[in-house]
Amino acid sequence: MRKRTSPLTPLRLFSLLAFLAAIFLLVSQLIAFSRLRAVFPTGMRIAGVEVGGLTRQEAAQRLREAYNVPVELRYGEATIQMEPSVVGFELDIDSMLAAAELARSQKGFWADFWDYLWNRTPPPQSVPLRASYSEARLRNYLQNEIAARYDKPSQPARPAVGTVNFQPGEPGTQLDIDRAVLLIGTALKTTSPRVVSLPLGRSEPPRPAFQTLRTLLQQTIQVSGFDGIAGLYLLDLQNGDEIHFLYRQGDELPTEPDLAFTAASTIKVPILVSTFRRVDNPDEETQNLMFLMIDRSGNEASDWLMDRVIGPGTAPLQVTEDMQTLGLENTFLAGYFYAGAPLLKVYKTPGNQRTDVNTNPDPYNQTSVSDMGSLLADIYYCAEQGGGSLIAAFPDEITPDECRTMIDYLSQNKIGYLLEAGLPDGTKIAHKHGWISDPFGVINTIGDAGIVFTPGGNYVLVVFLHHPQELIWDTAAGLVEDLSRAVYNYYNLPEE
Repeated sequence: MRKRTSPLTPLRLFSLLAFLAAIFLLVSQLIAFSRLRAVFPTGMRIAGVEVGGLTRQEAAQRLREAYNVPVELRYGEATIQMEPSVVGFELDIDSMLAAAELARSQKGFWADFWDYLWNRTPPPQSVPLRASYSEARLRNYLQNEIAARYDKPSQPARPAVGTVNFQPGEPGTQLDIDRAVLLIGTALKTTSPRVVSLPLGRSEPPRPAFQTLRTLLQQTIQVSGFDGIAGLYLLDLQNGDEIHFLYRQGDELPTEPDLAFTAASTIKVPILVSTFRRVDNPDEETQNLMFLMIDRSGNEASDWLMDRVIGPGTAPLQVTEDMQTLGLENTFLAGYFYAGAPLLKVYKTPGNQRTDVNTNPDPYNQTSVSDMGSLLADIYYCAEQGGGSLIAAFPDEITPDECRTMIDYLSQNKIGYLLEAGLPDGTKIAHKHGWISDPFGVINTIGDAGIVFTPGGNYVLVVFLHHPQELIWDTAAGLVEDLSRAVYNYYNLPEE
């Protein structure tokens, strides 16, 4: 008996067609989804670059194009294009692409396919930049290619030709490399804007070299036409730098040993020191004698003070011994000041035994510019720091308070000439001047030694002038004034 087959009813045909259509639709959607999976999804960003709809190769190329754009560096008005490769900048493209693939496949193929079927748009995804560069190469580039070409060094003040004044210095600009490295490093890791305004520092004009001042001082003597012997000693009380020279008609003379000059009334500074060594609390009469000795340059007051405090009869020799204890081998006082006073001792010093040059110094009192400068410096360091040779040589006999009192006495010496005249009004100067004339009133030696206190720095300045025939007061005093003004101007430079 033959088995009968069921007829292909319309319902069955429709079901078969529907099933085949569903399979076809599924396959077509799978094909479309697979094609879509070959590119990155919409909204995907790698290192800030939009790569949605791009293949891996296309995404890699876009990343290279974005990050190979030069970084624009701006140094003031100048613009420099820096290629990233110069500093070894490299993108880790394989790592970033792998991270992007992983980020979109976290739910799995079929889950993503299901979202695709239901038209569920995945949230935007982003992969951070992975790149590196050589900081050492960047620093080298900034130093050798940028700073070396564009930095402007500051220019120190310089003497104005034919004067003792200084022209203002010029500030400079300097690349701040440390800050520039940070800014450029940030710019390298972004695509826009790749522009860096380089940070610049201002470098203030430096003080001219000390040698510049030395040259200016010697030129000042030369221009003045002074044809005698000039001795000058300058000590920077901040750092100990010094200028010391002997000058005669355009030629420098040796300063070893230093040259002996007649001390005249500058010898009263050693008397002041010896007085304070021997008295702790000076009475009113002693104070008055010290005032008259320094402020009025009184010779009688000096003699009375020495006899009263240091010792009658031999006080000048004791003053000399004190100076020798301090190592001042060219400074001595060999007698009193009164007319006809006997010479108590003949002193031979390195300074007065020179055969190449001679100032015919007074056998009663002598010094040198370096000796007097050293003594004033000792007083200053004692007063300001509680140290120095005075404290070391005379422990428990001279105190910082006494040194400050010495400076007070020396600050009362107001004459309006010499060193003082070269300073602006109100400038503090603790100094002692002196000159000596023959019975006919002819002056052969003038000296002034002081501690000068200024906003730009404190210093000791000693100037002695000698002429074998005669020193014309206006000319000589004017030269000392100009030398003082030149030094003050050096320490207190004009602003730009």
